[in-house]
Amino acid sequence: MHDIPTWFRAVSLAVLALLLLGDLYLVRRRPHVPTVKECLAWIGFYVGLAVVFGGLLYLVGGGAPATEFYAGWLTEYSLSVDNLFVFVLIMASFAVPKEQQQRVLMAGIVIALVLRGVFILAGAALIEHFTWIFYFFGAFLVYTAVTLVRGGGEEEEYHENRLVGLVRRVLPVTDHYDGGRLTTRVDGRRFLTPLLVVFVAIGTTDLLFAFDSIPAIFGLTQDPFIVFTANVFALMGLRQLYFLLGGLLDRLVYLPIGLAVVLAFIGVKLVLEALHENTVPFVNGGDPVPVPEVPTWLSLVVIVVVLAVATLASLWRARRLGADAASSTRT
Repeated sequence: MHDIPTWFRAVSLAVLALLLLGDLYLVRRRPHVPTVKECLAWIGFYVGLAVVFGGLLYLVGGGAPATEFYAGWLTEYSLSVDNLFVFVLIMASFAVPKEQQQRVLMAGIVIALVLRGVFILAGAALIEHFTWIFYFFGAFLVYTAVTLVRGGGEEEEYHENRLVGLVRRVLPVTDHYDGGRLTTRVDGRRFLTPLLVVFVAIGTTDLLFAFDSIPAIFGLTQDPFIVFTANVFALMGLRQLYFLLGGLLDRLVYLPIGLAVVLAFIGVKLVLEALHENTVPFVNGGDPVPVPEVPTWLSLVVIVVVLAVATLASLWRARRLGADAASSTRT
């Protein structure tokens, strides 16, 4: 852990909790479909907040924690954008009314943060006692990268996970929504509405994504505070991004490839760190292996460049296809 003042950690977590509570209040008070202007304003606010937070980290803790935060935040944010593809499928599968989609996303984000917090604490404890777990994390990220390149990470339709299926089987759930209510009455009996099932679907699906994102960020920093705050900042503004991107998501065709490169890079970095601190008996007799270390600033540069290239290439391809379609229509 970095030498970050305790008061700064406490104040930061308190402010983030207040922001989330304020967001929940606004969504509950006025459920609606946000305009493009509104989405851009909120995304700009949250991105600016993350940049400022990284600057404050630099002032109170130095360059190392600030660089680790920026690298972790960009990685988690990019993975969250990729997760929006699945969120779109879930919303369509459950036919969620547009005016309730903000509420669903916000509830899913809160559930995801709680579950990710548990994952982060467990991961930090494992790393502290078993440094060899970096081998496992690194291999898993490389495997995930290969899966993304092969297209195995793409879903054409949403399939309910076991927890969502269990909720449907065990609890009485209606087929129709009742505004923003979680329960409703049918013929005098109390039933749950599909809204509750969607909450569970979004939250638990994001937890599955954490199997990729949590090992990835632990490859950039081992400070649980930085890991958690990077996750919070990556998830805040996600619902506005969902409405802003909308149909543009399928245009980002090269984003999975860019994410695969980033995950593979971090996976290799984790393996190198595991070798550098090796204690596994059958590797070099249990002694550390003299391998090069990848500095965090280099990780940050690689992440920014790869994601920028993937995004620009995707937009160029979409523009090229649009121009070709327009040309063929004229002819």
